[in-house]
Amino acid sequence: MKKTRIRFEQHKLTLITGLLILASCISGGVQLSSCTADSHTAYYIDPVAGNDANSGRSADKAWQSLKKVKEITLAPGEQVLLKRGATFNGQLEINGKGTPAQPVIVGAYGDETLPKPCIVGDETSLYAVRILNSEYLTMRDLEIVNTGKQPLPLRTGLKIECRDYGVAHNICIDGLTIRDVNGSPVKELGGGSGIYIVNEGEQIRSCFDSLVIQNCHIMRCTRNAMIWKGYYDRRNWFPSKHTVVRYNLIEEVPGDGIVPIGCDSTLIEYNVMRNCPDVLPMTEAAAGFWPWSCDNTTIQFNHVSDHKAPWDAQAYDCDYNCTNTVIQYNYSHDNYGGLVLVCDSGNERDYSLGNQRSIVRYNISIGDGIRPKPTRQGMFSPSIHIAGQVEDTRIERNIIHANVKPGKDIDRSMIVSDSWDGYAARTTFSQNIFYTAEPSRFDLTKSTDNTFSGNWYLGNYNALPDDPEAKTACQQYEEQILSAGSDGRHGLEKLMKQRDVCGTSFLFIDKDRIETFFEQLQ
Repeated sequence: MKKTRIRFEQHKLTLITGLLILASCISGGVQLSSCTADSHTAYYIDPVAGNDANSGRSADKAWQSLKKVKEITLAPGEQVLLKRGATFNGQLEINGKGTPAQPVIVGAYGDETLPKPCIVGDETSLYAVRILNSEYLTMRDLEIVNTGKQPLPLRTGLKIECRDYGVAHNICIDGLTIRDVNGSPVKELGGGSGIYIVNEGEQIRSCFDSLVIQNCHIMRCTRNAMIWKGYYDRRNWFPSKHTVVRYNLIEEVPGDGIVPIGCDSTLIEYNVMRNCPDVLPMTEAAAGFWPWSCDNTTIQFNHVSDHKAPWDAQAYDCDYNCTNTVIQYNYSHDNYGGLVLVCDSGNERDYSLGNQRSIVRYNISIGDGIRPKPTRQGMFSPSIHIAGQVEDTRIERNIIHANVKPGKDIDRSMIVSDSWDGYAARTTFSQNIFYTAEPSRFDLTKSTDNTFSGNWYLGNYNALPDDPEAKTACQQYEEQILSAGSDGRHGLEKLMKQRDVCGTSFLFIDKDRIETFFEQLQ
């Protein structure tokens, strides 16, 4: 009887453990194959007590240098483990091919109270860590630094590369700290990044399927946090699919935050970008999270603030050669630019489809549009900027709360729809709340077939657009938002909830609260 009870308790413990792993995988958005399999072989690396003459197969027979990893191709279920609290100089080169049941794992071992293993790239290295032609692989719990004495174009912390390979499935990047990457601040020179995702091939077209980047902390990387290089040309279209980027914290990055290129069905959610330094040359344009040459991108439940790029500097953007982009339930505040840019270069029609069917809905902007200095076209920082020949854009149920300008020369435009080798067509603005504490304007220039329907125009405007259902007062906004403070923060933050990202609590829009707020508006 006693043995039976022991076996029962063991089975119970196994079941509970399995359920906990399942819950962890689901909540973290990781494929189960990235969480559950055990490894057959682990290779240990210890830069102090290790020796490259060792087998590397146990902690007491660890290798010493990262170069040993480059000599092996990791098989299903194998691991590479770096010692916690240690610093590793050089480049970590990973090539591994797992399976759904037995992924390759790259991570840490040792005392979990110690810092993550820290990999520091060489002086002239373009990356500190590279994952090349791999699949069914998880990398987690590492710190990556790649500074160098001088800025180096294309320098990155982590490079994820698929070249002449075909389709690389299920790579998961989880819980990395990537910092102090000294790339070029100039985009045309190649820029620089915390994470650089590259898929290309001269012999075999190559892409990623189900790449996940989550729980990563990216700090002080010049120029960008995460950026892709893929098949952007519609004449040679081979997009990466089902990418998920979530719960990442980006700080002190002056350029672009998250920019998928040549992707289909990308999900970007619960990411934070803040405290962007104003250090880019005046020629540079950058923004928070935005797709370029992508289809079916969803950007939702993110939080972007303090972007200070010389041009653009919006929190969110849908750029050209993109179709069916959805930007929803995002928070934006205190950016030099506004909430959102929707743009298209009308002359780029050999490789581009243009910008079609973008949707911007249920977003909140507080105190954006505060650029204190001239851009390439003078003082310019509209809350919503539509540039070029975009088509069939829908902007609906957003809240734009434009506060008192911090400087008298700052632009206070609510919407500008202007030229970029052409003008927008068939843009719909419906049931948005436009609030301004100072005189504002709508400048639609030569854009065509604009439709305004049922918007609230609160404050003073030089002229209102043609909106048959226009409302210039809102008792609910007065009572619930402005009564809590004229800057809108205390009132509008009631439509949000706190969530932790990389150990820090941030506000994110709550879907039910903001939808209920709009349903109850009179």
